[in-house]
Formats: sequence, structure tokens, C-alpha cells
Amino acid sequence: MSSIKIRTRTENGITTVSTMIRHPMETGRRKDPVTGEVIHIHHITEVNCDVNGETVMHAIVGTGISKNPFFSFHLHNVNAGDILTLNWLDNLGYTDSVKTEIK
Repeated sequence: MSSIKIRTRTENGITTVSTMIRHPMETGRRKDPVTGEVIHIHHITEVNCDVNGETVMHAIVGTGISKNPFFSFHLHNVNAGDILTLNWLDNLGYTDSVKTEIK
């Protein structure tokens, strides 16, 4: 099962992409309440969005983003039937990707 939930909505020629990514987004500054040990840093570093294989959005992400981050952005000049691919990469090398058809 993907860690990414994604929705698209087109209105007046503008497509809004809304996505939530299931990820712990640890800063490396919190302590485990049971053991008292520092929880190791683990956060998303990049989020990319392609439409039909062409990059339309690239974000560099840091530790200031909350757990299970929500991203929303607008796209122009996309059409119903275009294939949108969204993926992320984190500082430990983990990644996930999802594809959806713009409706």
C-alpha cells in the first residue's frame, strides 16, 4: 500500500493537486518518552511531481514539516487524461511513488 494519498480537482482550467504522505518526519531532536534516547532524524528531503513524464513541481523539504505532511499546489495547462506522478525521497534513502489520471 502506498504512503501517498492524492487527489486532483480541475476548475476553470486550474488543476489543484492535494496530497498527504504518511511519514514520521523526525527532526532528530525529540527523545523517546520511554527510553529517553534521542529519536534519529528521519524526514522527507524531496517531493517531485511529473505530468506525462515532465517535471512540473520539485520541492526541497526539511525538518520543519510535520508528521504525515500535506501538500497542495496548482497546475496550469494540464488536461483530463494526463498522467500525474508524485514521488518523495527521504534522508535514509526510502522513497515512494504514485500515479493518477487527471480527471
